[in-house]
Amino acid sequence: MNLIYEKCGDYLIPNLIPDSEPEGELRKFGLMRKSYLEKHRRCIYSGLLLSGELKKHLLMIQEQAEERFDLLVAQMAEKEGVTERLKSDDQMLWVRRMNNIRARAEEIVLNDMIYSL
Repeated sequence: MNLIYEKCGDYLIPNLIPDSEPEGELRKFGLMRKSYLEKHRRCIYSGLLLSGELKKHLLMIQEQAEERFDLLVAQMAEKEGVTERLKSDDQMLWVRRMNNIRARAEEIVLNDMIYSL
């Protein structure tokens, strides 16, 4: 292995250049997954971080979780009859039902994808 060192005072420090990280911004589910791994699955978090795969993993989980959340919300809304007609007839009822649906869908996604291995 051929390493390049930089002299800093009396010490030689290796010039380590990390691999480039994948493009993308971490949002709600990605940040929640990161926090979970960091606090409760320290070995997995450290392994992903040291191998340079952490952000790739977080972006993948985030994308899957967002797709699953959107799908669940749409399916639950259709099954429970929460439509645009209800929205125009009784907005507050529509808001209550949609908030309930979104909360249940988020709980499912969190249990199945974010807080699991």
